Amino acid sequence: MNRETHTVDVEGKPLGRAATEIATILMGKHKPDYARHRDMGDFVVVKNVDKIKLTGKKEEQKIYYRHSGYPGGSKKVPYEKVVARDSLEPLRKAVYGMLPKNKLRSRMIKRLKKE
Repeated sequence: MNRETHTVDVEGKPLGRAATEIATILMGKHKPDYARHRDMGDFVVVKNVDKIKLTGKKEEQKIYYRHSGYPGGSKKVPYEKVVARDSLEPLRKAVYGMLPKNKLRSRMIKRLKKE
């Protein structure tokens, strides 16, 4: 099986719309011989990820949550800090949530790259 490389320009696209397009390519759903249980997706290179658009007031209000598993271990990170650290991270988190929840997901997300 040979994997192709797709370049996706996300400038001006909403975060969710770009994420669904990328998730489809990573899973391989665009191929005629797609099978759910096989990892047949392609590589995706994302251009202009720092110019991705969020609708409404999400730029100021969106918060990413995680929990350590210990009592009181809830952590909150606002969208602005996540983007300042790595501009691809919000898109990666959105795509990761759209991929199938099985052993193939970690392999698929590794094929998402930033230009």
